Amino acid sequence: MSSSYADGLSPYENKGVLGLEERYDSVETLRLKCGLLAEWIQGARHVVVHTGAGISTAAGIPDFRGTNGVWTLEQKGLKPSMNISFDEAIPTKTHMALKKLIEAKRVKFIISQNIDGLHLRSGIQRQYLAELHGNMFTEQCDKCGRQFIRNFATKSVGKKSLDTVCRSEQIGGRPCRGRMHDTILDWEHNLPDSDLTLSDLHSSVADLSICLGTTLQIIPSGNLPLYTKKYGGRLVICNLQPTKHDKKADLIINGNVDEVMVAVMKKLGLEIPEYESGMDPTRNSDTTAKEMDWTIPTSRVKEMNVLYKKVCKPMRRKRKTFMYERERTDTNKETKARKQAFTVKQEIKTEDNITTSGEMCKTGNDRVADDSVKIEENAEDVESCRYSMEDATEHNTDLKMNQTV
Repeated sequence: MSSSYADGLSPYENKGVLGLEERYDSVETLRLKCGLLAEWIQGARHVVVHTGAGISTAAGIPDFRGTNGVWTLEQKGLKPSMNISFDEAIPTKTHMALKKLIEAKRVKFIISQNIDGLHLRSGIQRQYLAELHGNMFTEQCDKCGRQFIRNFATKSVGKKSLDTVCRSEQIGGRPCRGRMHDTILDWEHNLPDSDLTLSDLHSSVADLSICLGTTLQIIPSGNLPLYTKKYGGRLVICNLQPTKHDKKADLIINGNVDEVMVAVMKKLGLEIPEYESGMDPTRNSDTTAKEMDWTIPTSRVKEMNVLYKKVCKPMRRKRKTFMYERERTDTNKETKARKQAFTVKQEIKTEDNITTSGEMCKTGNDRVADDSVKIEENAEDVESCRYSMEDATEHNTDLKMNQTV
C-alpha cells in the first residue's frame, strides 16, 4: 500500500506541489486528441512511455499529489480511504495496454517511477523496463548486484537488508551467498545506474515520449522526457493535473489514463489483453530461477549506446553548427547594432555642439548689443557734459562783461 510506503520514507519537506485542481477534456476533445496520439504512435520509429502513480489508481493504489493523494491528505492530517495492499492489487488496463504495445513493437521502452511492481506483474520483460525508484517485488544482492523477483511485496523501504541470501552463481559455479536488500529508494539514494542510463539513452533516441499519470515534479525522472524534445521529438502529456512541463508539450490530454489508452488502442486496432496470474512471475510457482532474475542485461545498455551514437551524435553536431552560425549571426548583428548606436550618438553629440555654439553666439551678440547700448549712453552723457561746460563758459563771459561796464 502506498501510504505504508510513504510512511517508511525519511522525513522530507520538499514533496512538490500538492492537490492541484484536476481538469477534464470534453468527450469530443478527448476523442480527437486520442486519435492524434494514435497517429503519432503509428508514425513514430521509437516511442518511449514515462509512467507515474496516476496509472495505478484504478488498481486501488492512491497516488501522492492528486486531490486525494497520500501526501495531499497527509498535509491535511488525513489518511487515504482507498489503500489496497501491493499483493492484492492487479495491473490496470493501462498496464496491460503497454504490455501489448511492447509486444506489437509500437513502444520500445517504459520508464516508470512506480514501486508497485504492476509493470513486472503485467508480464513485461526486464529489457523493456526501467524502474527508477525500485520495485516492491524485487530484491538485490549487495555483493554481485543482481536483482531477483520475490513472490510477495517487501515490507522494508530504503534498501534495507533482508533475511535472504543471493541465489546467483559466480564463475566456476560457486554460489554468491551475498546478502539481499530491498530495491526501494529513499530520498537520499541515487537512482540505479543501469536503469538511469537506459532511461537517458531511450529518452534521447525517442522521437515520441508519452507521459502517463505523472506531474513530472521529481528530478531527474521528471526531466527525462525533455531529452526527446532536445533532439527534435514530440512530447505528449496525459494527466488530470497540470504538470511541470506542460508549456513544452506538443499535446496535453486531460483525461483518465485508462479511458485514453482504451481509445488509443482501438484506433491502433490492438486489443488490450486481460491480466492472467499465470503470466505474473510473482504468482506463478513454475517460474524458473532464470526467469526470476530481474537484472538488466548489460547487452541492452551496449546496444542502446550504439544506437544513441548513431541517432543523436549527428544531431548534436548539427545543433552545434546551428548554434555557431546563430552566434556568428548574432555577433554580426550586435556589431552592426553597436555601429548604429555609435553613429546615432555621434549625430546627437554634433547636434548638441551646434546647439551649444548657437547659444554661445546668441549670448555673444546679446553682450555686444548690451555694450553698444552702454556706449551710446556714455556718449550721450559726454555730450551732455560738453553742452553744460559750454553753457558755463558763456555764463562766465557774460558776468565779466557786466563787471567791466
